[in-house]
Order: sequence, then C-alpha cells, then structure tokens
Amino acid sequence: MSNADATSSPNPNIVPSGDSATLQQPLDLIRLSLDERVYVKMRGERELWGKLHAYDQHMNIILSDVDEKCTTIDEEHPEQGLISQNRKMEMLFVRGDGVILVSPLSD
Repeated sequence: MSNADATSSPNPNIVPSGDSATLQQPLDLIRLSLDERVYVKMRGERELWGKLHAYDQHMNIILSDVDEKCTTIDEEHPEQGLISQNRKMEMLFVRGDGVILVSPLSD
C-alpha cells in the first residue's frame, strides 16, 4: 500500500469509493449510525428504538430518547394471545450479549 493510499481514508477499514465509503468491517455500519436513530432487536421479544451514542466491540450500546416494546404471552390467560408493553426512557445502557440485531432507521 502506498502512502497516498494510506492517507486517502481517515479509517483504514473504510475504503473510499466514489461519493460514498465502502464498508469493510461489520461494525463500520454501526459507526456510521452514531448520533442517528437505530432499531435494536433484543433477546426475549424486546425491541428498542433510539439515538445511538456509543458502542463497543461487545455490542454494549448507549441509547437516548429510547422507545421500548416488550412482547409477552399472558401465562394466566394464554387464549388472549400476545401482550405488548411500551415505555420511553431518556437514556439506556444495553448489554451486548442480549443484542440480536442493530439497524439504522431509514428516514
């Protein structure tokens, strides 16, 4: 790799390609979503929507302005089907071992 190639991109994992960057590593998509709203699918039928502030290699993440939806089966009355509970939180730390999927939200 020449010096020109090494200095053409501030991040060695992203290679410039025309007007947009090419994603080279899985976490590049998450990095590009910093300060944007994302959707997070969690174990246990839990879903989150919020603004991504930070993440690490273990997928521990910090979200703000979070909307959470938990879907459960009412064990006392299973014939009623699924029950959804929603809540809002100002700030949330999410442990990475419960994360299944992180996706940027389309505008």
